[in-house]
Amino acid sequence: MITIIGTGHVFKIADQVSFIVKYTWPDAVLVELDERRYTALTNDTGEKKTSESSSKLYRESAEYQNKISEKNGAKPGGELLAAILAGKVIGAEIICIDKDAEQTMKEVEEGMSSIERARYTLSPLTDRLSGRDKINVAHSGFVADEETYVRKMRKRFPTLVEKLIDERNAYMAEKIKEASEKYKNMVVVVGDAHVRGICELLNSMDIYKIRLAEMMDQESMNRIKSHIWNRKSEEPL
Repeated sequence: MITIIGTGHVFKIADQVSFIVKYTWPDAVLVELDERRYTALTNDTGEKKTSESSSKLYRESAEYQNKISEKNGAKPGGELLAAILAGKVIGAEIICIDKDAEQTMKEVEEGMSSIERARYTLSPLTDRLSGRDKINVAHSGFVADEETYVRKMRKRFPTLVEKLIDERNAYMAEKIKEASEKYKNMVVVVGDAHVRGICELLNSMDIYKIRLAEMMDQESMNRIKSHIWNRKSEEPL
């Protein structure tokens, strides 16, 4: 069984993720991190510090996530750290499944056309003015019609979507397949935008999906908890 949790790295959902991991009792917890980000996160150095050799795009993205996380009362990547710590408590194997983030952002920066780069350069200006509200509006639009939202993003930012979504979906799906050969019960924690694509690539597997919008709604979260408890009680001793 694979439980895929779709998260948002700037939202305060660490407690929800921790609960799901602990009471699903997985053999392995797979997280959307590369080894370098895993080390930074678990050593409590955070993801705020980036090297001077990092691409401008990577540094700006990290700074923006730090800013919005703080406004939301969260820590950037806090839900990933919660999944890791919960996994360690129950003795699960922790597996990093993401591509190197700095290299990926470098490829995005190098692959952007002048028009796409201009669009991306201008878009944060609105974000800086509206901050957390902009993130919430974007998330609402994504939840309302994920397919249309991604299609519009793909049209405006083709390189960004290809590198940050499509290629990483394929990479992470392959890592999940590899892990499934060894572990029967796994929890996978990835950004919500990756859930649909990864599940399509793993269409022959038994998957239980938990989306970000569900975890941010108390009634939906209560249903998730009930489902997890019932599923656990039905398992053979």
